[in-house]
This record gives sequence, C-alpha cells and structure tokens, in this order.
Amino acid sequence: MTSPVLLIIDMQNDFVRAGSPMRVSGAEAVIGPISQVMGMFREKGLPVVHIVRVHRRDGSDVEIIRKERFRQCPFAVEGTDGAAIIPELTPIAGEFVIRKIRMSGFIGTDLDLLLRSLGADPLVVVGIQTPNCIRTTVFDGIAYNYHVWLVDDAVGAQSEEIHRANVRDMENIGVRIIRVEDLEGAL
Repeated sequence: MTSPVLLIIDMQNDFVRAGSPMRVSGAEAVIGPISQVMGMFREKGLPVVHIVRVHRRDGSDVEIIRKERFRQCPFAVEGTDGAAIIPELTPIAGEFVIRKIRMSGFIGTDLDLLLRSLGADPLVVVGIQTPNCIRTTVFDGIAYNYHVWLVDDAVGAQSEEIHRANVRDMENIGVRIIRVEDLEGAL
C-alpha cells in the first residue's frame, strides 16, 4: 500500500525570519501555503516529514562551500532558536523530523528508509529554497525511484526568476508541478 508523504524542507528561523543569517527572501510568502498543505495532510492522516538543517556548534559538519560563512556567522546551530522550526509549522505528535547537514534530505540521513517504511508515493515537496535544498532533495528522490510532486506556490527562493528556472528544470525531468488549490483533489 502506498501513501503520499509530505516533505517540509528547512522552514527554520535562520532561513525564514527577517534579520536571520541565511534568510531566503521568498520564505515568508510560502508559510501560508505550506500551512494549508500541512493541514490537508493532517486532516487525511497522511505522513508529514519535517526536514531540517542542524549543525554542530563548532561547524565541523558544515559543507566546504559554507565553512567560511559559518565561521563569520553561525547558522542552524543545534539547540539554538535559529535551528528551530518556525512556530507556524511546529510538528505535532506522530510527525517525523529528519536532521540533515547537507542540501539534500537524503544525504547522510535515514529519510529513504523512513519513506520506504511508510510506503511513500508520491513525495509531496514544499519549503525553501528552490535551487538548493528543494532541488537536491527532489533530484535525489527521483534517483531513489520515488514519484515527486513539487507544490509550486509552497516553495520559495531568493527571487521569482531563480524559482521559475529551477521549477522548469525539475518539471523537465518528470517532477509533477502542482499548486496548493489543486493538491487536495490530487491526493
């Protein structure tokens, strides 16, 4: 038996809130749509997985391209408010939280094992940011042989231009692009 599974990616204070070190400018605009999608999944009793980036205080697990930035301004540090999921999307009992240290939710985590245990199909992806953590998780999901749906209006990037270009690329590899208003009927 298969079940749609919602993946909510990186909706944490350090990436969403104004003044935070790694703020994605399009993040606040997708909180409402993500909340709607999460509500649909909760109402139907479907699995919800929150994927979050969390780093050690010393930065030893930060990828090479971000080490200098982390030294200057640490982000998503374990145990800090910045690493916490924003209050509007707080997980409830029965939801899953996967911690990652790379862009993809699959790299170095037990996400694939969890999804297979849940009989995931399709993966429904929301969150931030489109060209990085969203795209790498989506591409890896395809590589692991999952059907992937991207909820276009529940995903944000630094600009609409960046978002559109990356959505187009994902659509071209076979990702189903869907909008919040069409999701409930598709589930």
